[in-house]
Amino acid sequence: MKTSISTRDGDVGQELDQHRAELTAYCYRMLASPFEAEDAVQETFLRAFRGMERFEGRAAMKTWLHRIATNVCLDMLRGRTHRVRPMDLGPAREPIESNLNVPTEVTWLEPIPDTLIATQPDPSEIAASRESVRLAFVAALQHLPPRQRAVLILCEVMQWTANEVAELLDTSAASVNSALQRARATLKTTPIENPTRPAMDEAQRALLARYVEAFERYDLTLLTKVIREDAHQSMPPYDLWLSGRDDMFRWWFGVGIGCKGSRLVPAGTANGSPAYGQYKPSATGTGYEPWALQVIELTPTGVGEITFFLDTQRIFPLFGLPLHLDA
Repeated sequence: MKTSISTRDGDVGQELDQHRAELTAYCYRMLASPFEAEDAVQETFLRAFRGMERFEGRAAMKTWLHRIATNVCLDMLRGRTHRVRPMDLGPAREPIESNLNVPTEVTWLEPIPDTLIATQPDPSEIAASRESVRLAFVAALQHLPPRQRAVLILCEVMQWTANEVAELLDTSAASVNSALQRARATLKTTPIENPTRPAMDEAQRALLARYVEAFERYDLTLLTKVIREDAHQSMPPYDLWLSGRDDMFRWWFGVGIGCKGSRLVPAGTANGSPAYGQYKPSATGTGYEPWALQVIELTPTGVGEITFFLDTQRIFPLFGLPLHLDA
């Protein structure tokens, strides 16, 4: 996915590229799509390169690039509906096939590999950065008007001061603080479950390994031991989502029984959570075909949520996953 702009001056291109990961993370939080975030960063670099002669260093390069990126994102968001998760559309429903719909008017939030937005060398800062791209948090951000979204990300996530954000947005610090208050009030009406996640220590890695084994064996007893009773499941682009382990299992061992015999291939982390490419046995009897990118949210006591992203043709290449597995 990563590309570099073509420049007449390699030093300029290299200087801009140093900011790529941080800008990608910022644009992703604004746009909720890794593909659109990459487009926004590329447009930011093109505008920056074209305007480099006018950049006199009065502002830091970081501030200047974020100003450009903000304007690019605001342009891209103009007139659009915001990206959502199935949970944003209504309550959980019964796990029956008749509830399985693909609404054509909905634009879905898409996952991003953490490798594209890894900017922090300090472990504590890495944890904070991953929390700020959680699927639920990014979805909550989309409920904010675009300028409020930018203010909250810059102030709350990136820890910029109100004066710095005011300079970037060509407004006053008082206006920034007012927008920040309104953004915080809106987020309070869209609560995020499990607001913090445990560190990926040995216990969490063991839990994840038990889940992978249980899923590949499709063993109800083992799955019951690793998935929380109050777990959630969603499967975009379907609007159906399931609340509770019992309903998840009714789906898995009913309509979803075709997932039995699947293989899970590690795909690093997405939005701060472990990700696996799920491959179902091929209908041809030869090898395995891609079915979903599973993003697995862990808690200290078990798997709390699983998102099955089904647009494998689009998402798998982003995570370096093949589009077929041999037997």
